[in-house]
Amino acid sequence: MDFSSKLLEKAVDEMSQLPGIGKRTALRLVLHMLKQPESQTKQLADALTKLRTEIKLCKNCYNISDTDLCAICANPSRNSEIVCVVEDIRDVMAIENTDQYRGHYHVLGGKISPMDGIGPSQLSIKPLIEKVQAGKVEEIIFALSSTLEGDTTNFYIYRQLEGTGIKTSTIARGISVGDELEYADEVTLGRSIANRVPFENSTKN
Repeated sequence: MDFSSKLLEKAVDEMSQLPGIGKRTALRLVLHMLKQPESQTKQLADALTKLRTEIKLCKNCYNISDTDLCAICANPSRNSEIVCVVEDIRDVMAIENTDQYRGHYHVLGGKISPMDGIGPSQLSIKPLIEKVQAGKVEEIIFALSSTLEGDTTNFYIYRQLEGTGIKTSTIARGISVGDELEYADEVTLGRSIANRVPFENSTKN
């Protein structure tokens, strides 16, 4: 792809690094922004800059937040003794949209995947175990996607929790095997949370 401007080429190169954005789509987006008022482009740039420099991780659940405690953890009406373990913020948003869950979350920041060089130490598993050992949690709900990596991560955490006496459950398999949680429809996901089953039962299948 030949460019008449190095500035345009640089912008397209940077835009095309986003997931699912090829060079042609990146060019279309960049040209669209050039047609918009300069103030709008600056607002976008400012929003992205603030996102990178001011975003925090909730010190309790590791969800993305503007403050030390996210809005969910800071809400006194939520049940802090039930913790739903998810991969990232997209899964938190998906479950929240069902309006079927009133507990807390714990965001791992990914799944165990040796092929990608991701082990337990790269995820926020240790703080979750420490939270359970401190006696602050009554039930852990495993809500990772039903993929090989998700099941591996669930089982690893489950083994780490053995001997703690804590109740462990997993979302019902209304979610198809191999599906990513964020793409499940709200009704199916809501029923899967409400009809969760003991985790040890899921390992026998």
